[in-house]
Amino acid sequence: MTLEFESKSQNESFARTVVAAFATQLDPTIEELADIKTAVSEAVTNSIIHGYTDTIGTITMHCIIIGNELVVEVRDMGAGIENIEKAMEPLYTTRPELERSGMGFSFMEAFMDNLEVESEIGSGTLVRMSKKIGRSQRRNEYAQEAGQKA
Repeated sequence: MTLEFESKSQNESFARTVVAAFATQLDPTIEELADIKTAVSEAVTNSIIHGYTDTIGTITMHCIIIGNELVVEVRDMGAGIENIEKAMEPLYTTRPELERSGMGFSFMEAFMDNLEVESEIGSGTLVRMSKKIGRSQRRNEYAQEAGQKA
């Protein structure tokens, strides 16, 4: 699934809702859905606040399911990140005047299984995150066990 939307703050909630609906194919727990929604919210908010500082641009969200894993990519064509390693440090923010906490990447890392960030100054940023969803895996294991017992 691919979704493009404007970098407006109200679209952060829209992105969260869409990815949650897409993820339901894997029969996630409430906690897994909350984790995914939080991570997507942080990625989209970073694109809005940091990628397109004083302008409206396009954010593209791409989601795929591979086995029991949800992969989400959030891409902007905005300002880019000068120093990804520094940007990923907890409490680091380039917009302190907006009272940003600097915890966006930390939350993404905490709530998802994998996080990758690619960025180029003036060309934008790609955030790729993935999470294995356990309930569908457990269901497959139960089905295999039931088949073996029959």
